[in-house]
Amino acid sequence: MLFNSINFMVFFPIVIMVYFFISRKYRYLWLLVSSYYFYMCWNPKYILLIAASTVITWSSGVLIEKYRTEKKSLCKCILAVCFISNIGILVFFKYFDFILMNINSVLGKFGIALLEKPFDVVLPVGISFYIFQALSYTVDIFQGGVFRQRGIC
Repeated sequence: MLFNSINFMVFFPIVIMVYFFISRKYRYLWLLVSSYYFYMCWNPKYILLIAASTVITWSSGVLIEKYRTEKKSLCKCILAVCFISNIGILVFFKYFDFILMNINSVLGKFGIALLEKPFDVVLPVGISFYIFQALSYTVDIFQGGVFRQRGIC
């Protein structure tokens, strides 16, 4: 679904109207579901990628907030795992083919071929923005500047 399509012109006002008519408790959940639907309209298989990043980030936020005052070193480890996981997703989708081609080029000079043809990984739309927003959210929770959304979960 493109921003300048008829589908989006119908989708967006519906999302906004429902947002203002539902209870505040469920608004963030509505926006999450709507965002996932919007992203799936581009390529449904990448929902697993966004869902994985969401679960990692949300879980990290919950654990960091729970142990922030009593176990600072545990919180640092949780933050590191969140960063490594999310940046790993980003590096794989943005740079994996590039890294693999360079490794093949260097090894090719010695007569060694790692893989003949690199994978053709398609870069999901907005993945860098999403990952960096998720990481900034986790850092904000770690620093105590924001608290995770309290709702049904």
